[in-house]
Amino acid sequence: MSILVVGSIALDTVETPSGKVVDSPGGSALYFSAAASFFAPVNMVGVVGEDFDFGVVNFLQDRQVDLQGLSVQAGKTFRWGGRYSKNLNFRKTLFTYLNVFENFDPAIPEPYRRSEYVFLANIDPELQLKVLDQVETPRLTVLDTMNFWISGRRTALEEVIRRVQVVILNDEEIREFTGENNLYRAARQLLALGPEAVVIKKGEHGAVLIRREGYFFCPAYPLDQVVDPTGAGDSFAGGFLGHLAQCRNLEERSMRQAVIYGCCVASFNVEDFSFRRLKEIDRADIDRRVQEFQKMITL
Repeated sequence: MSILVVGSIALDTVETPSGKVVDSPGGSALYFSAAASFFAPVNMVGVVGEDFDFGVVNFLQDRQVDLQGLSVQAGKTFRWGGRYSKNLNFRKTLFTYLNVFENFDPAIPEPYRRSEYVFLANIDPELQLKVLDQVETPRLTVLDTMNFWISGRRTALEEVIRRVQVVILNDEEIREFTGENNLYRAARQLLALGPEAVVIKKGEHGAVLIRREGYFFCPAYPLDQVVDPTGAGDSFAGGFLGHLAQCRNLEERSMRQAVIYGCCVASFNVEDFSFRRLKEIDRADIDRRVQEFQKMITL
């Protein structure tokens, strides 16, 4: 039931109304792995520079995250900086230095190619296609992307979408991709390309799962304070796919439960900077919050 994730590994400088961190570990592959590792073994593929401190990811190895696919290249690790306004739905990118990530060319180690579950994190669709060409017969493939690729790599992105079973987008991204303002119609348009399910992330308003014959909504967990939204989408994906890998069931009920787990894990992630909160909690904490979620959405 192992999960393969291919994505970015970064050192983030983040400012929010709650404070600031400099060169804090981040990136889609790390956030996803920190979340998914509560549920199943994770095989991570990414690239870092010679300046990367592996001590910050030791806890992932303790949680069965295999780092054999993590390449160390001459140069500096990818860096990103952003500042959030009081409305945490909006942020300004201050800088992006791709560094070694600029020439990232994912080579999937032989043992990873048999991973049953694959998460294509937010990277160039051309690279996502290379990953799909290297894996063997996964039970489930899940795609994440962003506006930059929607506008700049449209043709390649459409090809990836046709080859995966689940697409995860936020509401802004799916509207841009389809040109459709109505989210339900936008999801139906995306499903027509081939995926079996579309998950629409709505930030503080939760997430929506839309399949050809099913619709499910999960609200966001109510929090007194959100410290840092960075990585919330990737931690959602980790909880979502992690649950599906653990239960080994892709039926409607399991998919709905996976959305709840995704929202739950993401709610922990935003309670502190980087993935500090995900380091502090254990699986029992997640299960307790899931029970609270179920009470919230049940009559």
